Amino acid sequence: MNITELKPQLNQLETLLTKACASLEGDLDGEQIQLYDLAFCRAEVLAGQVILDQAEAEPRLAPVAAYFVADAVQSVTQKLSSRPKAFGLARAEIPSIESVEDYLSTEFITELGRHFAANGILDDDMGAERNMIRDTFREFSDDVVKPLAEEIHRKDLLVPDEILVPLKNMGVFGLSVPERFGGLKPNDTEDSIGMCVVTEELSRGSLGAAGSLITRPEIMARALLEGGTAAQQARWLPAIASGETLCAVSVTEPNTGSDVASVALRATPTDGGWLLSGGKTWCTYAGAAGALLVLARTDNEATPPHKGLSLFVVEKPTYDGHDFEYHNPLGGTMSGRAIPTLGYRGMHSFEMFYDDFFVPADCLIGGEAGQGKGFYFTMRGFMGGRLQTAARACGLMRATFDSSQSYSRDRNVFGKAVADYPLSLAKLARMGALITVCRAFTLHVAELMDRGLGQMEASLVKLFSCRAAEWVTREGVQLHGGMGYAEEMAVSRYFADARVLSIFEGAEETLAIRVVGKALVEQSRN
Repeated sequence: MNITELKPQLNQLETLLTKACASLEGDLDGEQIQLYDLAFCRAEVLAGQVILDQAEAEPRLAPVAAYFVADAVQSVTQKLSSRPKAFGLARAEIPSIESVEDYLSTEFITELGRHFAANGILDDDMGAERNMIRDTFREFSDDVVKPLAEEIHRKDLLVPDEILVPLKNMGVFGLSVPERFGGLKPNDTEDSIGMCVVTEELSRGSLGAAGSLITRPEIMARALLEGGTAAQQARWLPAIASGETLCAVSVTEPNTGSDVASVALRATPTDGGWLLSGGKTWCTYAGAAGALLVLARTDNEATPPHKGLSLFVVEKPTYDGHDFEYHNPLGGTMSGRAIPTLGYRGMHSFEMFYDDFFVPADCLIGGEAGQGKGFYFTMRGFMGGRLQTAARACGLMRATFDSSQSYSRDRNVFGKAVADYPLSLAKLARMGALITVCRAFTLHVAELMDRGLGQMEASLVKLFSCRAAEWVTREGVQLHGGMGYAEEMAVSRYFADARVLSIFEGAEETLAIRVVGKALVEQSRN
């Protein structure tokens, strides 16, 4: 199989996407539909390029790469040909998919499905150290997390100590904290790959009760490393790394959503510190957390508005319930109410209220020099969070596939196993291909980030992997038939959990239009 012949097709599509982006005026509101489609097209093309490169080094991936790239070529071509004028293209410029049709044939897809049905999704050899890390957390996920996951989900419980304490001892909360502060990250380099490996394995057990526990510590640690003073780093990073201080991120507001630059919660200077007043929402783990990363407006007159935002570390007692009220002995009140959710249970997501809540001056990240820089510190933390969300999606998809593979082989209908039917094999083929590609794409972006690159790619891999997770978990439920809709089957939880992935850490519309789309238009003109 000569998969190198597929590269020209991807390169041709990349050229067309660049031309399409250049034809736009950059009106982020008026051209939303085009920008949204182009962002996802760019993600598919990049994912195809990544898996082709990997398949050249690992021939066993060649059938997966061939099928995925053919499917991506078909998908992107259809999007562009549906309204070429909107993308500044002539219909004659859009290539035919004839050259990739062999890899979309019934025979090819069925054979790929048989491979995944029989063998599952194979792990890459990541070297002795990372293989050991993966195996350690996989065992923990299977032995500790999975047996507790269903009860946590159904009863909307808080992450229990049976999960939390061992993870603290394993150093999970220090994955993004340098060794000099007691963490596991090397002092002079990043290790985004290690973070992705751990996140994927924990998410296989439970997205809400394990896989997402290290997201908030990572965001807070990166923000502190980006803008914190030496004293602030020495004060909070060791506590984050050890798990002594659990974290939450209080950025999103009811009226702004993913529009971080429009945050309105006020921070008013007062003697010895600041008074926080206003509301926040979707503050996951706020009850149990001992420290909140709060983005607040310190300057109402700043232009542009995001330059009037500052970032604070706000300390509070821990609470186990679904609501709390904390009367600060230094002044003011903080209260929270857990929002009932469809899935993603285990940490509780809170609606928060701050009523003249006093925060000492030394809690402003960066001190006086950090005023007005909160938006940038927050974005630095979120970049890693988007990559980690892609890893979470990979773990959730892996769990779905494993369950679907097993059930479809064991379940007989009309005289033979569900997995023996061509349509089932087609589903397993696409599920397996998407998971394999998402994992490769995620690790590729992790490598970029470890070199100080990959900001836009982190948004692309989140867009692609989270959309894939919705499809994979949907098909997982379908392969289980009626039992897939029953709460007693874990696949129903995976389906409910997957829906949140495209919303948090930057809603897909915001990422596609205002982050990726804007950047693609700008790049096309350089």
